[in-house]
Amino acid sequence: MWFGRARRSDGYERQVVLVVVKSALAASISWAVAHDLMAAGAPAFAPFSAVLMMQVTIYQSMVQSLRYVVAVVAGVVLQALLAFALGPNLLAFSLMALVALALARWPKLGLQGNQVSTAAFFAFSLYVMATGTTTRFEQLGQILLLVLTGCAVGVAVNMLVFPPMRYRSAEHGIQAAGQSMTDLFDDIVSGVRQGDMGAERTGKWRHRAGELEKTVAQARASVATAHESIYYNPRRLARRRRHSGFSTYSALVEALDRITRQLVSITRSLDLWYEETTTSPYAEFLRDYADFLAAVAQVTNVLCDVGADRSPEESRDLRDRVGAAEERRAQLAEAADRRELPRGDHSRPYGVLLVEATRLTEEFQYACEVLGRHEDEGGRAG
Repeated sequence: MWFGRARRSDGYERQVVLVVVKSALAASISWAVAHDLMAAGAPAFAPFSAVLMMQVTIYQSMVQSLRYVVAVVAGVVLQALLAFALGPNLLAFSLMALVALALARWPKLGLQGNQVSTAAFFAFSLYVMATGTTTRFEQLGQILLLVLTGCAVGVAVNMLVFPPMRYRSAEHGIQAAGQSMTDLFDDIVSGVRQGDMGAERTGKWRHRAGELEKTVAQARASVATAHESIYYNPRRLARRRRHSGFSTYSALVEALDRITRQLVSITRSLDLWYEETTTSPYAEFLRDYADFLAAVAQVTNVLCDVGADRSPEESRDLRDRVGAAEERRAQLAEAADRRELPRGDHSRPYGVLLVEATRLTEEFQYACEVLGRHEDEGGRAG
């Protein structure tokens, strides 16, 4: 089943398979160069470096390779200086370990900081085993050459063999966030219409709204990675039209983030005053509010239906649904005035809910405007 999903769709499973295959290819090429062509004494440095460079994007492969080379050079040079000055003894090793572990904390090295001490330790072991000063320095130079070879092979394989393009991760992240949001709206609508607003259910709504913030944050990270995957990627020329949509994805994530904040406020209001709202004269208001949220759920369902492009028909459908939600909100406000509900009293649930309804529709209208601008710019770029 797992391999079936990898074969059928360009999802997580296929990405894992590609990373494994590409890493094995890079390691094999690096080993062949280091062992067969260079006849290196420690050829494992090359395939180790190559696999380490198989990053999620080509841009990251290049950035991490530079940091890795700097870290290894620092470790090897540090070892050479101390061992040459003090000799290959315990004192030299202790000082080298102390300085190398301190250098590993340098923020500029990022995730590759630990490679300073790793390179220094391996270099020290080779330095100790070698006989003669010339041989020792040849061994250290060979380590640097092997690391450069491995990095070059790793980056080249990542760039030329199925170069990673993460636009589907961005789409899936946005769709997952939108679907979770729509499901929560639908559940709230069902509970309010049925009068099922006990503490347990409203508490779950509030919890799910909080979790939705994490889902939106993950979608934002996916969009950032997808945008980064364009840099230095040879596939960008063949898919230029799709890449123009990354700005649309960013706009969608920001819209989802703002809508989530309103949803958190709505669920908090329903959770805090659930007993009063189900027994008070404002139950009719809540039923009207459920109708408004049902229209909102239709908007989020269409808003996050992203793909290669949003067709003009889909854009019109989105605007129509936003218009329907705004119409429901206006009817809700008129009904509140007709029932003479004190809308200015924000200590009551209906006051807060009316405010959040207004903010929601304003966010949807703004999202439509932003998406429209991005789509127009994408069309011109295409």
